[in-house]
Order: sequence, then structure tokens, then C-alpha cells
Amino acid sequence: MRDEASPVDDVTDAPFFDAVAEGPANVQAHWVTALDGTRLRMAVWPEGSRGTILMFPGRTEYVEKYGRLAGDLAGEGYGMVAFDWRGQGLADRPAHRRDMGHVTSFDEYRQDVAAFLAALAPLDLPKPWFLIGHSMGGCIGLRALYDGLPVKAAVFTGPMWGLQMSPLLRSVSPAIMALAGPLGFGKSFAPTTGPWAPLEFENNTLTTDREQFEYMSRQTDNHPDLALGGPSLTWVKAAIQETRALMEMAPLDLPTLSIVGSNERVVDIPAVENRMASWPKGRYLCIEGGEHEVLMEAEDKRAPTLTAILEHFDKAAS
Repeated sequence: MRDEASPVDDVTDAPFFDAVAEGPANVQAHWVTALDGTRLRMAVWPEGSRGTILMFPGRTEYVEKYGRLAGDLAGEGYGMVAFDWRGQGLADRPAHRRDMGHVTSFDEYRQDVAAFLAALAPLDLPKPWFLIGHSMGGCIGLRALYDGLPVKAAVFTGPMWGLQMSPLLRSVSPAIMALAGPLGFGKSFAPTTGPWAPLEFENNTLTTDREQFEYMSRQTDNHPDLALGGPSLTWVKAAIQETRALMEMAPLDLPTLSIVGSNERVVDIPAVENRMASWPKGRYLCIEGGEHEVLMEAEDKRAPTLTAILEHFDKAAS
């Protein structure tokens, strides 16, 4: 019987799609098994004399998406590790529908973090460690900080600390969330979402840069198993519960930088502003004209984002 107090640290080699990731060639991909038996995936770019960055991806994402970022960070002397959360990338998907984002509680992602940390322990990656959490990964990452994630500093890009909703949807969401489970709709797609479908560049909410948009699109075009559709109603309920709980917690004494685009249309900007305003070592940076993916924006937006991140980590390490 496995020790119920410890995460499972079974690690074996996993596939990785180098051609679409466009990252450093030294990548190592591994399967990792969480305590509840869920199979996860992580990618490790191990060489970094200045430390290692833990990249917590957002909802629908996968490790290949951050290949270019791994290359940028390697050029600055940092290693990087990225993760496939349960239900996305090549990690185990929901049994009822693999193209739907679904958890019953964000505590399930805490299991994922614990499993990844256990798997990283024997790799002896260069210290100090730092965190970048994007979108949903910003929510998971903030919880991980409260759980004692061993990092020297944190950066959040477009963090999901609140969900951006229309006034109408926000007004009816409590009733929808309350009734979804009892009426048997918890595993249905949330309103305004549905199965995965290719995005069009025009009017997309992710980036203003066509080449970066095509980089992301090529990944799912070439490897459809990486794609993910909308979240379930139960996922949305769990996300609302988790973000509200996190916003009520006392700030931590950790150097933290939060970056959003001025045209952010995915997450709730006031939640990020308010959290950083109360954070003793917090800083809020708005990238003018940027969309949700500030790390995959046009160069005039991406460059200052990377510069701010590197300066933040350098200062924390000194």
C-alpha cells in the first residue's frame, strides 16, 4: 500500500513534440503519477547556472507551448520545468469527455503540484527556484505559495485570481452553480463554451501577434491530442470557490510581480490589482496594448515582459 501522506513519485519517460515546441534540444519529458493515480507529464530543460524556473501553465495548455520561453530563459542562464496538469496536454483526461476541462475541486491541482515536486527532488535542479504562473497556473501557483512552494520569488502573468464575466453572467452564475450539480449538469460545458475548435486570429483574446498566434495554432493542428475545449460547470464552480478563498488570505512576504496586458479580456484585472496593492513585496505591471498572453505577444510587448521578469528574479536572488 502507498503511503497516503506522501505524493506518488513514479517517473518514466514521456513523449515530447520537439518540432512544434521550438525549444532547447536538451529537454527531458517524464510521466509523473499523482497520489490518486492520475498520470501527469512534465518537461525539464535542466541546464541553468542561475537557477530553475517552475512554469505553471494555464487552462488548456501543455508543456510544448513554453518551448520558446525555455529557450529565452536558457539564454539568460536559467533552466525551466513545465507541467501538464490533470485534464490537459497529454495528462490523463476526464473519463466522461476528454475535450472538457473538469475537476471537482482545485485541491486536485494541489495533488499535481505535490507529485511534481516529489518527482523533481531527485533531479537536483540548480537553485534557487523561481515561479512563473500563467492564467489558471497563476491560481494554482498562488495556492502553492501558501502551501510552501520552495521558490525565491514569483511572477504571475494574466493570473486567474478572478474570472472575467459579463454583468449578466455574473448575476446569474450563483444560481447556475448551485443548481448544476443537483440537476445533473455539473459535467456539462459552462455557458458560452463548448468543444474545442480552432481559433481565428481576428478578434482573438490571446495575442496581437499573428506569428505567435500561429505558433500556438501549429501545436494543436499537428497534435490534436493536446487540444482542450471549454470547462465544465463544476470546474467553474471550483474555480470561483478557489479564487475567492485565495483573495481572502493574508499576503505573503515573498517578492512577487504580476503582469497583465491592458487589453486583458480573460481574467479579472481588478482582482490582480487589489491583490498586489496589499502585497508587501508585490509589484503590478501593465503592458500597454497587450492581450492575455503577454509572454506570447508582439516583440514590443513581449520584450519588456521578459525584461521585467528577469530583473525581478535577479533582484530576488541577490
